Amino acid sequence: MSASDPYSHLSGQFTKVSCPSPHVALVQLERNPVNAFHEPFWVELGNVFDAISNQPSIRAVVLASALPKLFCAGIDFSALKFSDAADAARKALELQKTIASFQDSISALERCRYPVIAATHGVAYGLSIDIIAACDVRYTASNTVFSIKEVDVGLAADIGTLARTPKITGNQSLVSELAFTGRNFSAAEAEKMGLVSRVVQGGRDEVVAAALETAKLIAEKSPIAVLGTKHLLLHARDHSVKENLQYTVVWNSAMLQTQDMTETMQAIKRKTKPKFGNLGSKL
Repeated sequence: MSASDPYSHLSGQFTKVSCPSPHVALVQLERNPVNAFHEPFWVELGNVFDAISNQPSIRAVVLASALPKLFCAGIDFSALKFSDAADAARKALELQKTIASFQDSISALERCRYPVIAATHGVAYGLSIDIIAACDVRYTASNTVFSIKEVDVGLAADIGTLARTPKITGNQSLVSELAFTGRNFSAAEAEKMGLVSRVVQGGRDEVVAAALETAKLIAEKSPIAVLGTKHLLLHARDHSVKENLQYTVVWNSAMLQTQDMTETMQAIKRKTKPKFGNLGSKL
């Protein structure tokens, strides 16, 4: 661990982690030349985010690319290894295991107990959509070109795009069009359809700066409140209104006992910003 950066020890070979401001982690993808994913890369990304979840001082995460020209070109097909089993059924079972493991790695962004803000720029093809769909907030630079590219290489997107994107955008027709055609779409169209919430003029530096500012704002809030909000939003997505309201009763009957509420009220009286303690090491 670097004395000047408390999160650098979380880095891997292709995933660099740093602490640009208190309680904020910046995760940067860095596999030259185009951040194409092979199995070691996606396994590492999942492990990094699972490790971030167990860092009690982190309160918000920004995911970006370290490469100046693009976010991610998708999967590195040249590095994929397929089963050599002669029997089709056995080959299918091995592929199921690989695909499920891949899905689990990318879902680490969603199950991370802290909010994850995606900051995309340049090219964001294929797996890029799976990745940002697993994030909580999505910003993009105005120069970004997106594509659900899998259909152009002979497969259906299987790591989260088809499961999450229709729920994110609320536009089944447009998501279907993009997934069926594999056509490129712009940052402006991504914002219009609801895939991203903000288009930042410029490129990598500008969108990362904007995402970090939002992360800094989140990090000032009660970590108990933010954690609970993320948890309940994800529950609401996958359950009925009635089920989510009932679940929220149980959740908040415990979380309302936090000392963070007392600290907030006292800070209002002091006319100062509240100071919140870190979370425990594990939930």
